[in-house]
Amino acid sequence: MAVIRNKTGKGNLLYAQSGGVTAVINATACAVIQACRRHRVGVYAGRNGIIGVLREELIDLAREDASAIAALRYTPGGAFGSCRFKLKSLEADRARYERLIDVLRAHDIRYFLYNGGNDSADTSLKISRLSAELGYPLNVIGVPKTVDNDLPVTDSCPGFGSVAKYTAVSIAEASLDVESMCESSTKVFIMEVMGRHAGWIAGAAGLAATHRDAAPHIILFPEVPFDQESFLARVKATVERVGYCSVVVSEGLKNRDGKFLADAGTVDAFGHVQLGGGGVGPLLAQIVKDKLGYKFHWAVPDYLQRSARHLASKSDVEQAYAVGKAAVEYALAGKSAVMPVIKRTSSSPFKWKIQAAPLDQIANIEKKLPSNFITRDGYGITAAARKYFEPLIRGEDRPPYDATTGLPKYARLKRVLVKKKLPRYDIAD
Repeated sequence: MAVIRNKTGKGNLLYAQSGGVTAVINATACAVIQACRRHRVGVYAGRNGIIGVLREELIDLAREDASAIAALRYTPGGAFGSCRFKLKSLEADRARYERLIDVLRAHDIRYFLYNGGNDSADTSLKISRLSAELGYPLNVIGVPKTVDNDLPVTDSCPGFGSVAKYTAVSIAEASLDVESMCESSTKVFIMEVMGRHAGWIAGAAGLAATHRDAAPHIILFPEVPFDQESFLARVKATVERVGYCSVVVSEGLKNRDGKFLADAGTVDAFGHVQLGGGGVGPLLAQIVKDKLGYKFHWAVPDYLQRSARHLASKSDVEQAYAVGKAAVEYALAGKSAVMPVIKRTSSSPFKWKIQAAPLDQIANIEKKLPSNFITRDGYGITAAARKYFEPLIRGEDRPPYDATTGLPKYARLKRVLVKKKLPRYDIAD
């Protein structure tokens, strides 16, 4: 459950970014910094996430101009650097957790905001528990962020709405290209999207299918075991009826044994299975070529889908800013071990609010795509899914463009580090 601690009104706030970044994570950072300045609270940022905190590499945000901070709202990427570095249990990684507290204590940091997904929520919860155990007054707030949209409790995750918009637009545009050439060229187009265990991004691509023959014609979800015979039959029938077939597939597509089709046999820094061998997109394309003989093309948007700020959803930007602002308010109000989450109050018209949820109800829990969002045949999305997805991709929030270069004008920060007070620390220790 949520922890309420005394509001001291003293000390500084530290903000850090974690995991894969998004098109709108800096909008959250913008909100955090602006809220701190309004409340006259000193604010730092960890360089490269928790790694920077361990190394005592803290960015002095007082050195940044107000205009640069405001520009973060429309700048993609992670302005202060992020990382894929997972702290283990308090027992196994005790020394590192205590090092974090030492750094916070050295710089009189009484509020810690960690902006990330499932693993980051877990880290935030552990830091909150250790600070209480050690008697160090620290309010810890987990701040939601993940394009995968797989955090529980919250209606959606900041970052998802924009990648959903990018995915739906991209499959619609690419399919118009394929349609125009299918008579004498490509018959099958396959787009692989992010989503290791949950098919939220792939599902959002279904918004482009506004009528029976509109692309994507097939969506392959991690929640639905892959059936090669059924898939090939659907591809063949679609090509014969429409002239071509567009497919969207989640990177985490699994077979009936629950094994990733693109399992590379290795794991990443978080212990997640690495997906390799070119990915599931080209693997499916080769199956289509070998079994049906169709000419194909495949694409993997990869970082493009999560960094496309030029195509960001206005709803997503507004929610990303709102959770950052609320995180500061919760911390200063004495709340700890909570996360500001989004509660939808209406889909039509789209209305939502921010409320606090305990981190122990969020950490290490993945939210899968509901079964009623997937059509009975397993290859498309339902009306319920459309009702959920559509408000999240509405509206445009374009960055300003340079009239001379024709390119977006994104923020560039000074990122000046504060003077260290502790001995040098090697995170490999």
